[in-house]
Amino acid sequence: MSIAPRHPGPSAPPAPPSRAPTGPLTLAVFTGEELVVHTLPREGRVSIGRSSDNDIWINHPSVSRRHAVLHLDPPLRIEDLGGANGTYLRSARAPAAAGEETHPLRPISRQTVEVAVGDSITLGTAMLALRRDPGAAAPGQPLDPARRAGAGIIVGAPVMQALHEQAALISRSLISVLLLGETGVGKEVLARAIHDSSPRASRPFLPLHCAALSESLLESELFGHEKGAFTGATEARPGLFESAAGGTVFLDEVGELPQSMQVKLLRVLEARQVLRVGGRAPRSIDVRFVSATNRDLEAEVARGAFRQDLFFRLNGVALTIPPLRERVAEVGPLAEAFALGACRLMDRPRPPLLSAAVRAALERYPWPGNVRELRHVIERAVVLCAGETLLLEHLPDKLRAGGELGPRPGAAAAADDARAGGAAARERQRLDAEARERERIIATLESCAGNQTHAAAQLGISRRTLINRIEAFCLPRPRKKG
Repeated sequence: MSIAPRHPGPSAPPAPPSRAPTGPLTLAVFTGEELVVHTLPREGRVSIGRSSDNDIWINHPSVSRRHAVLHLDPPLRIEDLGGANGTYLRSARAPAAAGEETHPLRPISRQTVEVAVGDSITLGTAMLALRRDPGAAAPGQPLDPARRAGAGIIVGAPVMQALHEQAALISRSLISVLLLGETGVGKEVLARAIHDSSPRASRPFLPLHCAALSESLLESELFGHEKGAFTGATEARPGLFESAAGGTVFLDEVGELPQSMQVKLLRVLEARQVLRVGGRAPRSIDVRFVSATNRDLEAEVARGAFRQDLFFRLNGVALTIPPLRERVAEVGPLAEAFALGACRLMDRPRPPLLSAAVRAALERYPWPGNVRELRHVIERAVVLCAGETLLLEHLPDKLRAGGELGPRPGAAAAADDARAGGAAARERQRLDAEARERERIIATLESCAGNQTHAAAQLGISRRTLINRIEAFCLPRPRKKG
C-alpha cells in the first residue's frame, strides 16, 4: 500500500544537511522474492509491522505485529519497538571492514537511531531500503526523464530490435495496439515507446492497471463523474479518457476487465465518446488506445470471458514481447541499467560493476518474473553491496546456487531450444512457470490463513486476479481459519 502525503505543517528547525530529508522518499520492502515500494509522507511518523492496521503492513512471520516506527521529521530516525526477531541497521555511510563487500549490520534494541537515504533496515528477515522517489528531482536539479521512466529501453536481442522497428512504424498511425506477453516482460515500456515516437508524443500518456481497481472505481477512473454522482463526489472530475486528450491511454491487464466494463469500453471505442458517471450528455474524446495483457484473449473469447467485438477493436495490431529467457543478450545491460538507477535513488556516486560470476548467474537463470524480477534482484543486491563490485553473495539463493554449481543438466540444450523457437521448450517453460505460480499461491494462502484479501496484497495482485488464478488452477476456494 502507498501512504498519502500529509499536509505540511509549520516549518521545522533546520537539520544538518546530511541528515535532513531531501525531498519525497520511498521505502522499498524486500520479503523473499517480493518487492513492494511505499511512498512516504514528507513528515510525521509511519508505523511498520505485521498487523494490517500499521501504516506499512509487512505480512511476514519474521516481523512483529508492532515492530518499528519511522520518524520522518528531520532528522530521519528509526525506532525499534522491541520486535521479537530484532531490528538491524545497515548504513550505506559506514565503511565496510577490510575485505568485506557487504555493509555491516548494527543491531538496534528499543532504540531510536538516525538513518539516511541509502540505508537499509532489517526487521526479522524483511529488508527495507530508504530511497528517493524515482518521480522526483534531486535537490537543486531538474527532473531527469530517464529516472522517471526507470532504466530506459535496452534493445540488444535481434528479436527485440525487430519488434521495436515494427512498433516505430505502427506508432505513426492511430490504430489501436494490443501488447501480449508474460507478466513483467516490459509491456508498459513498449507502450511508452510507441507513444513517444508517435505524433502524439507531446500530449499525455496515461496508464491504468485494470486489475487494480474495483468495478465502481474503475468506471469513475475511466469515464469521470459529475458532482453528486455518488457519496463523496463533491465536484465534477474528468476521467482518464478526457484527461488524455490528444494523447495515449494505456490499459494494462485489459483481460481483467469485468463484462459490464467491457460493454462500456466497446461503446467508447466505437463512438469515441464518454458519458461521465451521473452525466447526461456524452463528451467527445481524442485518444489513442494501447492495451496489454498476459492472458490468451482468443482463448478467453472462446470460453465467453471476453467479448469478441471488443477484442477485435483493441486488436488493431498485436505485438508479442518475448520473455527475458529468450533475450539473454539483454540481461547484462538491463542489470547494469537497474544498478545505476538504484544508486541514483540511494545517493550513491557510482554503481557497482557486475562480476563475471554474477553476470553468468544472471544469464543462466530462467527469469520466470522476467524484467521486473531482474530489477528486484539487482536493487536488492545494490542495497547489500558495500564495495565496487556485485558478487554472488549479494544475489538470492536461487541465483547463487546456479552461479556456484554451474549450468543445470540440460539447461544449455533448453536455452538452445528456446532461442530456436522450439515449441516443446516453450511449452515446458510455460508449464514450469504455472507450477511455480500455483505453489506460490497455495503457500501464500496458507500463510494468510485463507484470507484472500491479505494473500492478494502479499502477492502484489488484486483480489479479483487472485480468485481468477484460484479458479484457473482448480484450487478449492479457501475459508478463513477462525
